[in-house]
Amino acid sequence: MNEKKVALWQVVKAVSGAFIGVQSEKQRLEDFQSQSALPYVITALVFAAIFVAVLFLVVSLVLN
Repeated sequence: MNEKKVALWQVVKAVSGAFIGVQSEKQRLEDFQSQSALPYVITALVFAAIFVAVLFLVVSLVLN
């Protein structure tokens, strides 16, 4: 398999597509050809933390 480095924008695009469940087959194949899964994992954890924080904020605003 031909491994390559990916840009931050590509990682953000891939993770955001995965979060909402919309990603092309071409993009998925490109993601799996990257050198390391670490940028994807870190970005996904950041996205998840932001998602939880936004949910917490919305619930707090609704209950007040």
